[in-house]
Amino acid sequence: MKIAFVFPGQGSQAVGMGMDVAENFEAARKVYEKAGEILGFSLMDLITNGPAEELTRTHNTQPAVVATSIALMEVLREQGFECVMTAGHSVGEFAALYCAGALSLESCIDLTRARGSYMNEAGEKYPGTMSAIMGLELPQLEEVCQKASEKGVVVVANLNNPGQLVISGSIEGVREAERIALESGAKKVFPLSVSAAFHSPLMDEAAEKLAEKLDSVKFSDCRIPVVSNVTAEPVMDGENMRQLMKKQISSRVYWEKSIKSMIDEGIELFIEIGPGTALAGMIKKIDRKAEVMNFNNMASLQKILEKFDKIPA
Repeated sequence: MKIAFVFPGQGSQAVGMGMDVAENFEAARKVYEKAGEILGFSLMDLITNGPAEELTRTHNTQPAVVATSIALMEVLREQGFECVMTAGHSVGEFAALYCAGALSLESCIDLTRARGSYMNEAGEKYPGTMSAIMGLELPQLEEVCQKASEKGVVVVANLNNPGQLVISGSIEGVREAERIALESGAKKVFPLSVSAAFHSPLMDEAAEKLAEKLDSVKFSDCRIPVVSNVTAEPVMDGENMRQLMKKQISSRVYWEKSIKSMIDEGIELFIEIGPGTALAGMIKKIDRKAEVMNFNNMASLQKILEKFDKIPA
């Protein structure tokens, strides 16, 4: 069976994520402990005890989510599972790069900590927000954003699945776009609980800082294709991936197109690895026939093992 591993992004975090797996598998504990050494504090303690407010700070959330995804993936690999293609949503793309052998664990944790800090700084300097818009097609929503831009910056940021697009920008621009979207026939708008306008021009300064950081890190060629958020196309070349990651913070996330690309490549099973189940839900909306499983705790691991008639290693 051709399997793809996919990794969630910011917003999936929760106090306690991955900890029952870490209690049962040394492979997961080692990842958390190494990540803590890189960060300079106990990541396991932060995830176990919170508080939630501290965990949801962008500079903590991003390395915590990526470390959790990597820790769980190492357990799945220990159980004999491998994938032939991978992708990650937003910051989850760093876990995908680790999965493909393009980045080391040290580089992933260091980069996501820096990325979160740069994005937080940009958010404080240029306050912004995001909102999910239901029921409009991309051309309609782009027109909405163009009209709303008279009040402030606002762009289409994420193309998650059919009927759900996410806009991002200044608070004034997003609120105006929400209003116009409803007038234009949108079924619903969902303001997102985020600290900044991710994947918008308000992140340009963060992108510039991260670009410098990315230039200091070794990118190896990928062992398996990584489907890029920026292009929705599979990438194997490490240097190409570096350049795409420089754009990713302020670029649109083509998630729906990425999943369709993977299906076109023959992927038969998607396994979402990491906290939450958001990506699994998106994938089912993109293609109802797609087979999707998730691994975020011991119970979900058991379901995967049962499907393949495996005995825990």
